[in-house]
Amino acid sequence: IQSWKNQSSVTEFILLGFSRNPRTNWILFFLFLFLYLFTVLGNGLIVTLIRVDARLHTPMYFFLSILSLLDLSYATTTVPQMLIHLVSKSKTISYVGCVVQMYVFLTLGITETWIFAAMAYDRYVAICYPLHYGVKMSQTLCVLLAVSSALCGLTCALVYTVFAMNLPYCGPNEINHFFCEIPAVLKLACADTSLNDQVDFILGFILLLIPLSLILASYVCIFIAILKIRSTQGRIKAFSTCASHITVVTMFCIPCMVMYMRPGSEASPEDDKKLALFYNVISAFLNPIIYSLRNKDVKRAFFQLVGVSEDTQ
Repeated sequence: IQSWKNQSSVTEFILLGFSRNPRTNWILFFLFLFLYLFTVLGNGLIVTLIRVDARLHTPMYFFLSILSLLDLSYATTTVPQMLIHLVSKSKTISYVGCVVQMYVFLTLGITETWIFAAMAYDRYVAICYPLHYGVKMSQTLCVLLAVSSALCGLTCALVYTVFAMNLPYCGPNEINHFFCEIPAVLKLACADTSLNDQVDFILGFILLLIPLSLILASYVCIFIAILKIRSTQGRIKAFSTCASHITVVTMFCIPCMVMYMRPGSEASPEDDKKLALFYNVISAFLNPIIYSLRNKDVKRAFFQLVGVSEDTQ
């Protein structure tokens, strides 16, 4: 990090955020505070329920607990700082702080895309090979998929960050965003960023399109298997186990593709902020709702945790 700082005259960045109007910022503060607290509560509750209820110790809920932890961490990387900047006069972040935030955010995001692929594979095995599910989705395989997803996130995020922060930043230092996201930071570089655009596109292809292709292939096989189920009720039950996952993947991956796979010259700062809000804040806020409202196992575990009997449900 020190060598990167030596190449740049900028020692800190100013995050412009959403508005310069104090009244608007206070409204946004309370809105995002509510979203963040609900995100922490909702995702924390899902992790706790899966941890304490032995009936939820299955591969599907193992991956769901990791997804909830990632969402919680993902939002925590950016939202608390954004809340402080909305109500304070100082909106600065140090050069080192910007690099760290960028790296952690990318690590969590990349890991999440591969966890989505692992979850799709889990549903594929559960529906297409129900009798062999326990053998095929062993604990060892689940841990291996989770660890490899994290290692991919750690490694690829490092490549992204090194390529971005190796550029000289000599001023101005105002980032038109609410956190240090690579496309917004690159606009301040005092050098040609065409190589970075190429790296972003290639990594975006590997880290988004490949997992999405695996997810798509899994669901093609799943839908073929569902169509072979004779009873309508059986088809609905099989499809309902996948609907939540499809919804969450779409909400997260589509905005990420738009953000990271287009040339920097085509990016609009205001559009970028809306996209980032969607996959960083809104997605993490909605995930617990999407996974819990339609999930009888999670609801049953919740009622058991709070001491409500199943007869009262």
